[in-house]
Amino acid sequence: MFGLTQVDLAEKSGVGLRFVRELEQGKQTLRIDKINQVLALFGHEVGAQPTNNKEEQ
Repeated sequence: MFGLTQVDLAEKSGVGLRFVRELEQGKQTLRIDKINQVLALFGHEVGAQPTNNKEEQ
């Protein structure tokens, strides 16, 4: 969609190529700060959100 190769994405976001590959492959244990480095290129970020669990109130 953005015309970026894995190498381009790694270079532009400041993460390693291995990280980009693991992210694309759906590795379940990745660092959130590095994910946010990649997402920042597209104006997004991930983070903790409060849950709306009525049992805890």
